[in-house]
Amino acid sequence: MCWAVPTRVIEVRGDLGKVEIAGAVREVGLQLIRDPQVGDYVLLHAGFAIQKMDEEEALKTLAIFEEMYSSMGHPDDAAARAAGGAAE
Repeated sequence: MCWAVPTRVIEVRGDLGKVEIAGAVREVGLQLIRDPQVGDYVLLHAGFAIQKMDEEEALKTLAIFEEMYSSMGHPDDAAARAAGGAAE
């Protein structure tokens, strides 16, 4: 199963940028979205931002990820794990 994870853009350098989720920072491709800006929320899949999304929806989705992960008996670090990082 493949997931796209909401992340927040923290840096834009042409077709590349950096996104953050739960303290984890990743370099990503921004070629697939129009006019990316710092502060935008984007869906991240396979190293690429594939779609912009509004902040409210992004935060709701991240809360659901955290709830799912916590319900499995794990600490509240679901967002970092979804992004491929470890919780701090």
